[in-house]
Amino acid sequence: MNWSTKGSGLLAGACLLVVVAAPQMDDKVSANQPEQLIFEDRLQGQLAQGWYWLREHPGYWRFGDKGLEIRVEPGVATTVKNALVRPAPNRAEASYAIEVTVNNLSPLTNQYEQAGITWYVAKKPVFKLVKELVDGQVCIIPGKKPIPDKPVRLRLVVSKDRFIAQYKPEGEKEFLTAAEGSLPPPSDDEVSIQCYNGPADAEHWIRFEDFRIWKLPNP
Repeated sequence: MNWSTKGSGLLAGACLLVVVAAPQMDDKVSANQPEQLIFEDRLQGQLAQGWYWLREHPGYWRFGDKGLEIRVEPGVATTVKNALVRPAPNRAEASYAIEVTVNNLSPLTNQYEQAGITWYVAKKPVFKLVKELVDGQVCIIPGKKPIPDKPVRLRLVVSKDRFIAQYKPEGEKEFLTAAEGSLPPPSDDEVSIQCYNGPADAEHWIRFEDFRIWKLPNP
């Protein structure tokens, strides 16, 4: 399974472009802030409790000065190595936003080379929000929104049956919406940060920084 724009576009939904306000990466929760920070891992030095490695490949992940670095290996969604996974909050009861900053430390070169957030339902990957190289263009999938090849903050909003995929390139102040659509019903949901479709003959590393989960206010 290759979740690119080529014959897959899984759960890509409608491709919208909407500007929305969102908390800055260093914002603190306060009484005046409608979103509640329920989990945070800066991904520096050690992992917070609750994570586990799916198909761990020792020596192909490390902690750098600014975050967790994972080597982009060959593979696809169902064979990805060094996927870092944790239980997801119960979206049947509330809406949540999952955020992480993604930075490729060398240029993406392989078709569909990618990194970002993957959502699992009943141990199966059902949706991704990633920075991906497609036909020579770095873009956000879903939505195939072209972006500059620099760090990007990803924000996946999930509810009982819907997703909103958002992104904010480095230097921008607001999130943009790449796509939104439907999700299957919750069933032992998990969320992962991961990368794959990398070259077999070169070292490409992705840095993940500042993973957060926000509980969103009721509409």
